[in-house]
Formats: sequence, C-alpha cells, structure tokens
Amino acid sequence: MQKDPSQKYRPFPPVRLPDRQWPDRVLTQAPRWCSVDLRDGNQALAVPMNVSQKLELFHTLVKCGFKEIEVGFPSASNTEFTFNRRLIEERRAPDDVWLQVLVQAREDLIERTFESLVGAKKAIIHMYNSTSPAQRRVVFGMSKEQIVQVAVRGAELIKERLPRLKGTEVMLQYSPESFSATEVEFAKEISEAVMNVWQPTPERRMILNLPDTVEVAMPNVYADQIEWICRNIRNRDSLIVSLHTHNDRYTGVAATELGLLAGADRVEGTLFGNGERTGNLDIVTVALNFYMHGIDPKLDFTDMNAIVEVYERCTGMSVPPRHPYAGELVFTAFSGSHQDAIKKGLAEWERGGRAHWDVPYLTIDPNDISRQYREVIRVNSQSGKGGVAYLLESEFGIILPKEMQREFGPIANEEVDRLGREVSGAELKDMFWREYIERAKPWELQAFETESKNGLVRCRAKLLRDGKAVEFAGEGNGPLAALVHGFGKAGVPRFEITNYSEHALSAGEEASAIAYIQIKQADGQTRWGAGVDTNIELASVRAVLSALNRS
Repeated sequence: MQKDPSQKYRPFPPVRLPDRQWPDRVLTQAPRWCSVDLRDGNQALAVPMNVSQKLELFHTLVKCGFKEIEVGFPSASNTEFTFNRRLIEERRAPDDVWLQVLVQAREDLIERTFESLVGAKKAIIHMYNSTSPAQRRVVFGMSKEQIVQVAVRGAELIKERLPRLKGTEVMLQYSPESFSATEVEFAKEISEAVMNVWQPTPERRMILNLPDTVEVAMPNVYADQIEWICRNIRNRDSLIVSLHTHNDRYTGVAATELGLLAGADRVEGTLFGNGERTGNLDIVTVALNFYMHGIDPKLDFTDMNAIVEVYERCTGMSVPPRHPYAGELVFTAFSGSHQDAIKKGLAEWERGGRAHWDVPYLTIDPNDISRQYREVIRVNSQSGKGGVAYLLESEFGIILPKEMQREFGPIANEEVDRLGREVSGAELKDMFWREYIERAKPWELQAFETESKNGLVRCRAKLLRDGKAVEFAGEGNGPLAALVHGFGKAGVPRFEITNYSEHALSAGEEASAIAYIQIKQADGQTRWGAGVDTNIELASVRAVLSALNRS
C-alpha cells in the first residue's frame, strides 16, 4: 500500500442535498423484490449452472415468494435462451410471476430477446447501457450525447417490437448501469430520454433501476443519489424506482436500506449475496432485517436449511458459517457468558415473560427459520463438525465449505475419539493437512500452465502417477475444465467438479491461497480435496489432485 493514498486515489464527490429527508424516515413495509440469482448470480460462478440446476433454483425462488425473477440474458448463449423457452413452453412459471430478461441496447440482442419471450404470461424487459465517466471514456469512447443516443435507440427498438408479444403483459425496465459512479444530472437526463420513448404513466409504470454497480462511496452517498433522482426526475409517479447494490465496500445491505429510506420502491439481489467481485445484495438478510422489526417481508424463509441446501447444490457456492441468519454458527454460542444470557432469555420467553422477542444475542427466534440455538465451547469427540470448523476458521483462517465440513468432521472426530481428550486448533490443522493437503499419492504435480484465447482455455500438465511421469493437454472454458478434460484424454476414469471455493490464507507478498474442490466420479461417489499455493490456479489444481488421491 502507498503511504499517501491521496496521490493515487480520491474520494467520490458527495451529492449536494442539504435538505435531505431520508435520515428522518422509517421503513414500515417491505419493497418489491426481484431475484437476479439466475443471471447476476449465475455469471459470477466458476462453473455456471446448467439448465436443470437453474430450473431447480427457479422453483426454490418461486417457493420463497419471489414474484419477479431475472431468469437470464437470453441473447447471450443457447443455454440462457433454452432455459427461458423451457420456463415458458413447459409452463413452469406461475401466472403471477414476472420473468425478467436482461439485454443491452443493441438491435441483434434485442431481437433474440423478444424471440425468447413469445408465449410468456408476464415479462419484464430490462435494457441497460453504461453511463459513468470512466465507462464513457475508457470502454466506449463516447460523449454524453452519444451515450444517450444508444439508450434512446435501444428503447425505440424495444418499443417497435412490443406488438410481437401479444397475450404477454410486459413491463419495461431501464438501468443506467454504473449509476453509482455517474453524475446524478446525467443519470436523470438519460433516464428521461428513455422515458420519452416508452411514455410510462401512473397506470402503466416503468422500472427505473439505479444500480450501485460498483460501491464507490459510503452508503449515505448512494441514498443521497437515490433521493436526488426521486425528487428531481420528471413524472416520478410513473416510475418504480429500483435498487441493485453490490458489495465492494461490504455495505451493500446498508446501501439498500438507506436507498429505500431515500424513496426507492423495489430491490434486486440474490440469495446470500452471490455475485461478481464481492457479491450482489443479499436479499435474505434485508428481508429478515424487516422481519426482526415486525414487518412482513413478503418472502418466506421458513425452511432456511432447505433453501441453503438447494443454493449450495445448484451454485457450487457455500454459505459462510457466520453469514447473517443463514450461517451454520449464527445461532451458536461459544462463550460461557453468552450462553448464560441466552439460556435466561429463552427461559423468560418460554414462560411468557415478554410480549415481544427480546433474547440477548439472538435477533430472531431460530425456530422461525427452522433453526436451533446451539452451544459449542471446546472441540472433543462430542463437539461435531461445527466446533471443528470454528477452530480451523478462527485460529488459522481455514474456512471449510459446509459440505466439506460434513466430510472432515467425522474424520476429525474419529481421531479425537482415539486420542480420548480435547484437541487444540493446531492439532486439528495437522489432521486436516494430513488428510487433504499432504496427499501426494498416486498423483503429484510437477508443472501446470494455461493459455486463453477467445474464451477457450488450454492447459498442459506434467504430473507423476506413482512416481511415473504423465503429461497431457486439455481444453475447456476455464483452467479446471481444461484439467478435467485432460485427465479424460489421459485415460483417467471420468469425473466432474461439483463444488469449488477458495480464499486467501495469509497476507503479504508470499500470501498463500487455499482451494477446496469436490469431485463426483462416474459411480456417484464424491470426494473433497484441498490445495495450497501462492498461485490460486495452482492451488485449485492441487485440490483436484488431492480429491483424486483420496478416491
């Protein structure tokens, strides 16, 4: 880091709004919700969901109560288009659920998007183009006037094609992408230019989505931007103002809640915050924040465990154990003083001593989302995977995916039971290292290199198998896909990667990364592997070899 960051970075300029009103407002009802798990969430996955996985997650979102679901970018790929068609042709979408589709302001993409929507009951056509100074300068090389013309032309192309969707109730949505880094005056100008084309009315409103595409300021600045637009844009009563926040500064939830105070009507986000970079808004957290204040969130997360299971299975992501509301350890107390306070609070509640929930350390009743309060203090043979995972994370920063916890927990407990005593975090780490990291037979890595061209990744691997040299090449849409392909060419029985996650282990120039990978073999058996390296790509390769060596 630089000693004087002001020589390289500058603060985002505040919005001039001396009479801002949002700080004195109180939220009394939930907004409209739109899940973007199947688009924003999906495009951020190392291994994107296939059609079957998207269908399963879609039905889970419907069961949770989402009435607006961004199902994809149908002009981007055949998979996206096919998924859209299956939802419509197989009547998988309930009649009261809006299918939202994303499209850039380009004629060829708009044409394909309309083809994907024929026969839909309800459809939201979400058009966007980027508007920030950096995007205008670096990406497009266009003036403000040219950027406005792109948006206007896109809006016109959509309007011209609306008669093709006979029998479909259509709502139009526009996003000045990178709104959070755009001058509010220009965001207003380009939004009103689109409004001039689409002509929304109070009876037939359009959605104006104002994304915090990249968090560049504190959440109060985003709230000022939203309030400024709501107060200054023409025909506000003809708009549904929508928020779409990201989490670059780790304040996506705060930005959304302040944006709602500032006048927004609608929120886009994903389950548990999956998304590009540091993620999208976590809708589960915001919805349950409403719930803990006694406000009906209009979403149902009663069976949280089942929702987490579907999410993790379909996306290959994991919900961190400390994730608000949904994490495995959020209703677990390790501290004796916390345990005592919680016990007394629960006893008071159970005997009817309070009219409203007021239990120390528990913001909601875990039973409301099918969870239970647990006590965990030490790790011994009775502690279970939660305590094992907690010590590895708190002492060494080893954050095991939940499914891997289920595999390693019994392995560790068996060893602890053999020892017949409590074990330290260092001993647990040694067990983990022996079981996963230090596995070097039969496969051992010698060298691995990749090259990428036009979205295709090719790899060359040099390995030892029981001490004998093996070399192969492979290709795929990423390094791991290329590696799996190469193994198949080398005659290794077929397997696939079903779960992947990674994180940094230490800081500094020699910082290491650890990767966790689960593979599934042709016989249906699954195994986890883990690898550590200063290069995350090599850590991932080592994790694959670890899993194979444990098969």
